[in-house]
Amino acid sequence: MANNYLKLPIQQHKKMQMYKNYYLAIFLFIITVLLTACNAKPLQAVSTSDTILAFGDSLTAGYGTTLENSYPSVLAELSGRSVINAGISGETTSEGLLRFTEVLDQYNPKLIILLEGGNDILQNLSFSEAKNNLSLMLLEAKSRNISILLIGVPEKNLFSSAAPIYAELANEHDVIFAKDLMSKLLKSPSLKSDSIHLNAKGYRKMAEEIFTLLQANGAL
Repeated sequence: MANNYLKLPIQQHKKMQMYKNYYLAIFLFIITVLLTACNAKPLQAVSTSDTILAFGDSLTAGYGTTLENSYPSVLAELSGRSVINAGISGETTSEGLLRFTEVLDQYNPKLIILLEGGNDILQNLSFSEAKNNLSLMLLEAKSRNISILLIGVPEKNLFSSAAPIYAELANEHDVIFAKDLMSKLLKSPSLKSDSIHLNAKGYRKMAEEIFTLLQANGAL
């Protein structure tokens, strides 16, 4: 076989070599693309002059402790970034949607941490409506090129994972999603101030988990 190869006309030999180089170039290109994708940072880097917006309900506001011990305050301490606490206790996704654009206009954040929907779940409101409200918030943020971290809220059984609508939203909008963060924290009595809220220790643990997640995804 080797001898036959050596007897090939020079033109044919050059042609075969050309094809080999061509396919090698394609192979190297694919490898480069795959490596680039693997190293891609899904969140924009947040500099010390940028703002992080924590948007949500009582779990963002820090119900169960003081404002200084809320997760946005602790996250600001850990990250060295400005973290705005835009949490309102008792707020539903419908109410959040009404003020969302105004808050974005006010603070012009580089990154949003969205944690809302718990009151919809507690009040047995429509899951489809909650999903639609959250979807509109995500679309508005994406239209402004704002990075998003979506935090899932457990269903009424607090020992469950996040309600399915959160994974659906994360997939549909291609955003970073913390699926089990809240369910994990709320399973620990030592981290809670009541059945559905955290205490100072719990909010600090929450901030630490979010800080690690932001680091892992290129924001910090």
